[in-house]
Amino acid sequence: MNQQEYKIKRFCMAVLAHVDAGKTTLSEGLLYTGGSIRKVGRVDNKDAYFDNFELERTRGITIFSKQAQIYWKDCEITLLDTPGHVDFSAEMERTLQVLDYAILVVSGADGIQGHTRTLWRLLNRYKIPVFLFVNKMDQPGTDKQAVLSQLQREFSVSCVDFSKKDDNPDEFFENVALCDESVLNDYLNSGSIETDVIKELIASRELFPCFFGSALKMTGVEELLEAVTLYAKQPVYTKEFGARVFKIARDEQGARLTYMKLTGGILKNKELLSGGKDSEKWSEKVNQIRIYSGEKYTAPAQVQAGVVCAVTGLTKTYPGQGLGTQAGTVVPFLEPVLTYCIELPAGCDAAVFLPKLRELEEEEPQLHIVWNEKLQQIYVQVMGEVQIEILKSLIQERFGVSVEFGTGSIVYKETIQNTVEGVGHFEPLRHYAEVHLLLEPLPRGSGLVFAADCSEEQLDKNWQRLVLTHLYEKEHLGVLTGSVITDMKITLKAGRAHQKHTEGGDFRQATYRAVRQGLMQAESVLLEPYYEFRLEIPETAVGRAMTDIERMCGTFALQQTHEAGMAAITGEAPVSTMKDYYKEVVAYSKGTGRLFCNLKGYEVCHNQNEVLKTCGYIAERDLDNPADSVFCAHGSGFVVGWQEVPEYMHLESILKEKRKDEMQPQKAAARSVSDEWIGTEEIDEILRQTYYANKRDKSMPRTGTKKRTITRVDTLPKTSGMTVRSYDQPAQKEYLLVDGYNIIFAWQELKELAAVNIDSARGRLLDILCNYQGSRQCELIVVFDAYRVKGHVTEFTDYYNIHVVYTKEAETADAYIEKFAHENGRKYKVTVATSDGLEQVIIRGQGCLLMSAREFEAEVKAREQHIRENYLTP
Repeated sequence: MNQQEYKIKRFCMAVLAHVDAGKTTLSEGLLYTGGSIRKVGRVDNKDAYFDNFELERTRGITIFSKQAQIYWKDCEITLLDTPGHVDFSAEMERTLQVLDYAILVVSGADGIQGHTRTLWRLLNRYKIPVFLFVNKMDQPGTDKQAVLSQLQREFSVSCVDFSKKDDNPDEFFENVALCDESVLNDYLNSGSIETDVIKELIASRELFPCFFGSALKMTGVEELLEAVTLYAKQPVYTKEFGARVFKIARDEQGARLTYMKLTGGILKNKELLSGGKDSEKWSEKVNQIRIYSGEKYTAPAQVQAGVVCAVTGLTKTYPGQGLGTQAGTVVPFLEPVLTYCIELPAGCDAAVFLPKLRELEEEEPQLHIVWNEKLQQIYVQVMGEVQIEILKSLIQERFGVSVEFGTGSIVYKETIQNTVEGVGHFEPLRHYAEVHLLLEPLPRGSGLVFAADCSEEQLDKNWQRLVLTHLYEKEHLGVLTGSVITDMKITLKAGRAHQKHTEGGDFRQATYRAVRQGLMQAESVLLEPYYEFRLEIPETAVGRAMTDIERMCGTFALQQTHEAGMAAITGEAPVSTMKDYYKEVVAYSKGTGRLFCNLKGYEVCHNQNEVLKTCGYIAERDLDNPADSVFCAHGSGFVVGWQEVPEYMHLESILKEKRKDEMQPQKAAARSVSDEWIGTEEIDEILRQTYYANKRDKSMPRTGTKKRTITRVDTLPKTSGMTVRSYDQPAQKEYLLVDGYNIIFAWQELKELAAVNIDSARGRLLDILCNYQGSRQCELIVVFDAYRVKGHVTEFTDYYNIHVVYTKEAETADAYIEKFAHENGRKYKVTVATSDGLEQVIIRGQGCLLMSAREFEAEVKAREQHIRENYLTP
């Protein structure tokens, strides 16, 4: 790279417009003015530089985005030409991902049209600075001031006329200064505005330069090019490699081309690029770099930041993908709204033909291929009927197969209108994962938003990232029609993994089931696509048009028009009712009427009940998308219906509902008092009964005092011989059972000690628990396995201030704790410290509280720190 290359201002720009506004003609004028072509081509002559595909020349429309280079003074401009027809909007949208600036073409004769408004919204969405060119100003009846007023009224008050800035500089500077308060203050002091200030205003989208002319007659084209090169800022690029993929195509030899814009660093031939996450990570080598200009290209050895190029050798890339420092994927705003079944000719196997269609889907982002495995049929989702015609021609040209398309149907979506908690639990034998999601509705057009708001103490960060990955990786289906969901925020609020048994696939199952279980509870709403339309008809047909729009469940308003004897109606209507209406318009207006439709977005379906009845979808029968959870008991898994999952789940609900005791304070108070009546004698009695419960000899002595009577009999333990503490006695609030060996092998310190001497590890744990019990003031019971000791009977001893249990022969600590939980878990405040997954399931089902080994260790250390700081510090 020589020193001169550093002085070149390099940026990427596209020309955007409603169909027939003169977009391709303006692109031809810019290329000719910049010296890139020697002759100005025309669409009607079928010799436009950009429209080099036969389909484009035949139909006279741009279908595929192309690029060309313009060198003007100190600027190197990559100019992208994009489709203007609404059916190819997705092709246009993906180019927005790599633009530094845009030129929006508005027809001076027609003003702002339906698709022009969509383009403006998209430019705002992607935060792209805009130059506006009002074309066809040579046609009779055009009014510059009227169009400028419309731009300021519908787009922005910061749309400023730049075409006559030299004729009246004071007025021009005043209009620019009004766009920003600080600039206005500087202008009032100095009387002028620096060029760099205007650059900043344009780059920050606070100023939108407007130019007027005729691209066909080359009027105003050079003036526009001069202004773009003067006021466009050089983008700032990083030194590290970064790129954004915006298009996939194939050359005449069938080689796969990945179009990308470098956003940082340098890309060289034979360089290794990588992408993807986790198991989908890939690394591939760039075989060749190409810089296209129309049909031709050059093949440099390397390219630098700011350059738009195509590379061969990559097979895993896709539109919207970020490489290097450009992390993440850009999700398109525009989506197909119509579904057609592809009818293949006799002898053509659908399953064999599907991979070929996948190639087209890869190249055309607005084309969605859906394979129905049960019916062995291929469905295609598109933007409109024009795209269907183009698709038929492409398939015939590329694969030599003549296909037909069935009757089109609407692509519906689903959302919710209330906040719910979705729980997914997946725990067959030796697997474990639980996920709690919060599903919240969002405004229309928001799409899906995924987030995590979960404590790392409860669920490690790597598991949280895995849950988010599973949320992103799949199109989650609603429960009304099985359509994809949208316009909601799904937040990971809680989750749990097992230290030994959890695998990645467990969280996939739990996440999918949590989403589905939440949707089953929610108030779901069916959404359908709506058109924004502009209908231009003779004044005599206005009544007919209004009646039709009402019949189609649309809304409308009358607008002014410049044509004598013509009326304009604008409004919104469902795609399902209006998609074929243009045929009726042509008929009743005798060919003089025009209908412009543009996809507005999704709104509530106007005939939801009718659609649901026709669809016949039953969510519970969709075995590919289950809402039920899998739990485990006694070594085997069992399915729990989605309605009953809250009764089985291990974690607390994230939606804190008011309980009945909060509604009735007196009863709640009574219950809380009774909870505190259990004292040391009662716990000892429970222990004694539990120790001897497994003895065949039922004559084993029991100790205890006579049971006292109290008012709330239903809250008392039903164990015979139980002594109940009176109201004025100090209460023992809870007791804690610790699975001894489980804790030893879960805590790193004790695990290392156990590897040397298990008795030392056991003694160290007891010492730690003695200190802990002194600060917590609970009845603490440590249970150790002795089931392998032949002839061993249950042994109960006291170790200073805690109790120690050694189980009998053939009885594990798990079994002992589970039995204890079963008999007493719902009567007393019982907490169990263990990380054994199966044990947790059973214990939780008995109403006991749980602490994992990690949580328990953190609790112990926190209390030790508290003691050192408050009692041992001199």
